[in-house]
Amino acid sequence: MLVTLTILRYPKKYIFFAVLAMAIHRIPLSLNKNISFYKLLGCGKNGTFDKNPDWQQWGILAVHENENNHNNFNAGTIISSLLGPFIDKWLRFFNAETWTILLQPMEGHGKWDGKNPFGDLARQTDYNGIVATLTRATIRLSKLRAFWQNVAGAANEMVGAKGFVTSVGIGEIPYIKQATFSVWQSKEDMKAFAYQMHQHTAIIQKTRKERWYSEDMFVRFKPVKTFGTINGNDPLAGKL
Repeated sequence: MLVTLTILRYPKKYIFFAVLAMAIHRIPLSLNKNISFYKLLGCGKNGTFDKNPDWQQWGILAVHENENNHNNFNAGTIISSLLGPFIDKWLRFFNAETWTILLQPMEGHGKWDGKNPFGDLARQTDYNGIVATLTRATIRLSKLRAFWQNVAGAANEMVGAKGFVTSVGIGEIPYIKQATFSVWQSKEDMKAFAYQMHQHTAIIQKTRKERWYSEDMFVRFKPVKTFGTINGNDPLAGKL
């Protein structure tokens, strides 16, 4: 199994077509027999975890059930090979900048729309290299205010944390179905932030006590390769 997250950034003049793609791209992704699970995602302002959307930046997460060899791809063919020629031609035509990260699921728990798209994962492994995490949740409508009042400070803490490499705020439905994808130098760095930073720890406790989420998922991945750039930069250049 190979998981890909592709972050797309359209020129401002093509925002309409970026939004349109959220509907149109469901068709080729649904018909792609090599993809067992996919999500078309919006991004928070400037790619951060923010309730205000960034109309230029979007994401596609896909699970390629029968693909394991990340050496099969190159920068020129990665989108066409994994997401299909239609999406590849669309992105080229509208001059979208793309950054794709290839991931191998390692640890995790929870569901996404009632499914277990990344397979049966261990809760813990002895891996401690560079690690990517995906934390996603469906927020109860009655808890939306509490959630958004608390998360901004924790997101700011993460950017300055030891071992932090990069992150992007993504989501299926604004305000309600939200996720954070982040990359860390090591699992120990990620854990130190998650359990030692005061504000983040307090939020974790609140989510459990007050039952903010109707569904949630937490998965750790091993990043294996990246292609392309976002805002002119590959955040993992030289790190894999």
